[in-house]
Amino acid sequence: MPSLLTSTTGRVRDLSAEASLRPDLSRAVRATVAFMVPLLLAYAGWLRIEVLAVAIVAQNIAMVDVRGDYRLRFALLLSMVAVFAGATALGMLVAHHLVLAVLATAVMALAGGLWRHLSNDYGPPLAIASTFVFLVTLSTSPEDYVVGQHVLAAVVGGVWGIAVQVANWPFRPQHPLRRVVGESWVAVADVFEALIPDAAVEVRARQERIQAAETVLRTTLDTGYAALAAARPGPLQTQLEALNLAAARLATRVVALDTALDTIMREDDFSALAPTLEPALVSLSNLSRSAAVAVVSRQPAHLGTFLVRLRRVNSLLRVLRTRVLASPGDPGTHAQLVEIVRQIGQQLPALHEAVRASIERSAEPPGSSLELLDLRTLALRPLASALNLSLEFDPALVRYTLRLALLLMAGVVVYKVGGLAHGYWLPFTIVVVLQPDYGSTRERAAQRVAGTIAGAIVAGGLLWLDLGFHALMAATAVTMFAFGYWVRRNYALAIFFITLFIVLLTDATGPVTLAFGLERLASTVAGGALALVAAQIFWPVWERERFPSIQAAAFRANRAYAGVLISRLTTGGSFDEAASRAKRASEGANAAVFSSLRRMTGDPHSQQDGIASAATLANGNNRVTRALNLLSLHLTPGATLDHSALPRFATLAGAALDHLAHAVEQGASPPGELDSLIATLEGGLFPTAADNERGRWVFGQLGRAATEITALLLALQDAAPARSGDGPAQGGNTP
Repeated sequence: MPSLLTSTTGRVRDLSAEASLRPDLSRAVRATVAFMVPLLLAYAGWLRIEVLAVAIVAQNIAMVDVRGDYRLRFALLLSMVAVFAGATALGMLVAHHLVLAVLATAVMALAGGLWRHLSNDYGPPLAIASTFVFLVTLSTSPEDYVVGQHVLAAVVGGVWGIAVQVANWPFRPQHPLRRVVGESWVAVADVFEALIPDAAVEVRARQERIQAAETVLRTTLDTGYAALAAARPGPLQTQLEALNLAAARLATRVVALDTALDTIMREDDFSALAPTLEPALVSLSNLSRSAAVAVVSRQPAHLGTFLVRLRRVNSLLRVLRTRVLASPGDPGTHAQLVEIVRQIGQQLPALHEAVRASIERSAEPPGSSLELLDLRTLALRPLASALNLSLEFDPALVRYTLRLALLLMAGVVVYKVGGLAHGYWLPFTIVVVLQPDYGSTRERAAQRVAGTIAGAIVAGGLLWLDLGFHALMAATAVTMFAFGYWVRRNYALAIFFITLFIVLLTDATGPVTLAFGLERLASTVAGGALALVAAQIFWPVWERERFPSIQAAAFRANRAYAGVLISRLTTGGSFDEAASRAKRASEGANAAVFSSLRRMTGDPHSQQDGIASAATLANGNNRVTRALNLLSLHLTPGATLDHSALPRFATLAGAALDHLAHAVEQGASPPGELDSLIATLEGGLFPTAADNERGRWVFGQLGRAATEITALLLALQDAAPARSGDGPAQGGNTP
């Protein structure tokens, strides 16, 4: 019996460790348990307080993907419970007074804006969920006007939601540093996976997938850096820093690998190389995921899996290098790819040591983990350290909050005056659909309407079957699980399941009529339409007005990055912390540019002037960054490269990138200076031959960077006639 218990506990730990790397699955389980348990208890007669308040608050607390040490987690969750209780009390107090209800709605909208300002991670879902709780309580009937009972129900729901969050902690290693480092390795694995050639995927779609994966990787690594820097010094922190650094170094080679592959995949003979490349990339992705699972679980079995995959990767990389060298094509390009593959292989021994060191504590008895001792205090100090306490508010967020307040007040008036039974669906749809920018609002509105229509149709078919109570409860649990799983992956699909959930849940308490479905659909369509109109006419924020400063920052980040790399090449420096910061800044700035472009494509066509020029500049600057990333691989401590072309390139590249930044910001470009820069860069800065292979590679990448910068200047020159006569204000609208 003890052996069976030990085996079962170990299996639960393994499954939990793997689930911790898939937050969608874990979130879905938590949401289902948090909602269904109070609901079933109420039907059994064991829960005699307002069950929907308990279930709704519990579900929303349980769905939070909370991170950080245990003090932060508890402080955050308790603060959320307080917000839900306050929203419930406010809604109950003003439920039967129209003017007070409208004013309280404005307060909730302003509070939602404050939550968004305080935290990008937790603020938006808290704002939406607390507003929903407030709107539901506004629909209470006079006999239900018992503030204390409803607030108690909200608090009980919050406590139950926290209990659901905490329940798995003894089984799953929850050390915050292990989690963030594990996520870094998952992000590296996702980039390897995105690089896998697929003939069925168009080149553009593949590049968009790679760009998205690299953006997530950059954000995840930055989160890891910040968490490790803020942690208490100690052996574990040192080990995890080494493992996160290994992820960052491998990520640098991954991005460089993408750049090299981008050229080789255009060759006619690439199809002969693809069968060797694909298994290598798949194995590298699996190896990275194994590293993530091992560091989170600390289980010897996971270390064993990691070691097996490590040996396979080493073998496949050797085969890949041989095949690349033997394949026809440009020798220089192939030699560059071989060098990158070799450097990836060089990172694997350090990865092996870092993973092994990070799980050395796995021999501890299961109950002796010191990580749970982070529970020692519930002080709110860690919560304050995780919040944005700046008094400077984003103007776009201020506009959004005021827009939301106005719309919500109008929606509450409509539903209170109209006496609609479920009228809160109208203002709640506004809360969910309305986003700070028009493009996201339009996308969210389409997803919500489509999901609601599809869900209503399928729900009608299910109700026609006349399911019994037990079948209804099972279907309700399944739809809640599906909603929790898909809400971050596919919003339209999540709305489809939540619509099913609402109809099934309502049918469990009484017959559902056609009017019920039509009322929800009408509220959804009306709320989405109001949000769209408001986003377009009420103090709108058009992305083309914001893009110039974002793109200028990316140009300046590349200028700084190039300067650091040239300095290291000429002095024999290494890829040190300063170079790493410059690289992260450049990649982060490019990610911001592409996010801005995506938002611009969602704006009305009348607000998309200059989007083609903007995309040209964004892609060109990103290619400069990729060339610099390849250059960074050739930084060798003590190996100087003394050539007059290096400082000359740094000067010219800096001047050109500064010129580009100034031009997109001000809408003005001195023709004489632009022509001079183009002529100088086109004249050829670098020798066609070098004394050694390293010199040839360095000058080759610098030549590539110079070519991309020249292309950017020419694109700016071509766009100049469209801006001629415009002042600085107009120039920002046409990048």
